[in-house]
Amino acid sequence: MHPTHPLTKGLSIVKIDSTRMLIAYKYRMYPDEGQREMFLKHFGACRFVYNLSLDQKIKTYETDKTTLSCYDLNAMLPDLKKEFEWLKEVNSQSLQQTNRNLDSAFKRFFREKKGFPKFKSRKNLLQTFGVPQNYIVDFDNNRVKLPKIGWIKTKLSKTFEGISKTATVSMTATGKFFISILVEDGKENRKRTIRI
Repeated sequence: MHPTHPLTKGLSIVKIDSTRMLIAYKYRMYPDEGQREMFLKHFGACRFVYNLSLDQKIKTYETDKTTLSCYDLNAMLPDLKKEFEWLKEVNSQSLQQTNRNLDSAFKRFFREKKGFPKFKSRKNLLQTFGVPQNYIVDFDNNRVKLPKIGWIKTKLSKTFEGISKTATVSMTATGKFFISILVEDGKENRKRTIRI
């Protein structure tokens, strides 16, 4: 759980679970040269793990009609780091989050029968990596601390209250960096509860 802060306007509701409202807060980040390099390493490592995991899931299904779970994929990460030591340079939780994202993509595919997960390319217009925990938001000094990267200057234009969940760092096609923080506001989603 991360510190709570006063609620302000400008909320963007992105997801509703069974009983709680989840809201995304998006902020522009201004990494220095070294931090930018670490961002690029994280984008590359997460893309590499995503593609490798997707390939493994496809081959496993084609071979014996079984599927690899998120747990199975994350259990492979230690051996991957031994084979590709550069993976050790990035936050291990970001790599685990990558496999969770892939697992969610497959579940959506089987549920909705469309949108089979695709391999990612460094040429994609949007690059991302997730930070599920252990990040710090410092509103007083307009900065965010990320594991393996440190404090990054960030334009924290609005504060929030609630429990912060997964954060996602992204880079646009024009080279701008953003962080989107998912926050559970602690308020019961009455409409969804009634429907249930």
